[in-house]
Amino acid sequence: MWGWNQTSPEDFVLQGLFDESFFSLCLFLLIMLVFLTAVSGNSLTILLICADPRLHTPMYFLLSQLSLMDLMQVSTTIPKMATNFLSGKKSISFVGCATQHFMYLCLAGAECVLLALMSYDRYVAICHPLRYTVLMSRRVGVMMAVMSWLSASVNSLIHTSILMSFPFCGSRIIHHFYCEFPAVLKLLCGNITLYESTVYISTVSFLLLPIILVSTSYGLILHSVMQMRSAGSKRNAFATCSSHLIVVSLWYGAGMFSYMRPRSQRTPFQDKVGSVFYSIITPTLNPLIYTLRNKDVARALKKVLRRDLFT
Repeated sequence: MWGWNQTSPEDFVLQGLFDESFFSLCLFLLIMLVFLTAVSGNSLTILLICADPRLHTPMYFLLSQLSLMDLMQVSTTIPKMATNFLSGKKSISFVGCATQHFMYLCLAGAECVLLALMSYDRYVAICHPLRYTVLMSRRVGVMMAVMSWLSASVNSLIHTSILMSFPFCGSRIIHHFYCEFPAVLKLLCGNITLYESTVYISTVSFLLLPIILVSTSYGLILHSVMQMRSAGSKRNAFATCSSHLIVVSLWYGAGMFSYMRPRSQRTPFQDKVGSVFYSIITPTLNPLIYTLRNKDVARALKKVLRRDLFT
């Protein structure tokens, strides 16, 4: 399990998260437990939303898309890391690396856009409740999901194509546990200053612009809530937004830490820690946050469990 296998000259070598110590084995088992929790939690959220007709609303449709993105995200990186660790083969093919890079970048971008659009859904629900069915129809919800997937896919395809077309020089060791953009970028030859500038602009677009939309939506929500006279209405409004705010803070905070720091201040260890947080921890916490704090989802779960117990 701990050996190195021969790799093709075209392969990359993923350094991974673990060394050959007993502590690393324990950490690996912990990450696999978290991975299984993420897969189970997000799969259950999707199934509950599909199975319960009362959850067939734009808000829960967008939540199911978020769970699908999280499910795909952990499945993009963790199984390959686990396979390499257990087999001792640390290599990944050129095509495999490009595919992994495309998938994680696409899913990360799609989640950034989707979380911003979900904040607009919360704004309409609280500030314009009587017009909610008009402003947030099923068609609008589907368009939001398509916009998230399509914009992120195009962005990821462009960046992956350009990145993998550059010549790679010297060592092909990627100091990471998957083909993350900053780690692969360090292996490129030639002048990549212009490309780095375009990547920075793209990152700003997929992080700062959604953050501005989220901030604007919640600023308007806060203003509307402060004008409510009923304390119960205020509590309901804050309860409706709290889950989304927690998820947004975790996701954008991790994204800004990982991608908006100057290159001179980045270290491989910090990159790995940031990646573990947003590629493993956040997808695990999202369904727990929404399920535990959302009465409708919790009610649907109890209904399914009760039906299974009495059949």
